Amino acid sequence: MSEFPPCPKCQSEYAYSTGGPVLTCPECAHEWNPAEIIEDPNALVIKDANGNLLQDGDTVVVLKNLPVKGSPQPIKAGTKVKNIRLTDGDHNIDCKIDGFGSMALKSEFVRKA
Repeated sequence: MSEFPPCPKCQSEYAYSTGGPVLTCPECAHEWNPAEIIEDPNALVIKDANGNLLQDGDTVVVLKNLPVKGSPQPIKAGTKVKNIRLTDGDHNIDCKIDGFGSMALKSEFVRKA
């Protein structure tokens, strides 16, 4: 097994170094630098109020009181929300909050815990 990561183009495990930071795949002749982060243009990129990247399963903290339609009490600032799921749309965080149930939140009103 190779000490190098597999080729990002064809997933070949036979990548080798050409003497420097660049790796080469002998099967498809693809060259890449493993230090560079290759981002999928179709990937969902959601950031919190501080600009930190959020991922599925993260824990976030609500930054301000958020009114809930149909409930007399708001979600209080400082409420910790565990195991979030990221979605596409205006309210881009799906989660469950104790006492409220399933909710959709906007990422601009939370910060990563």
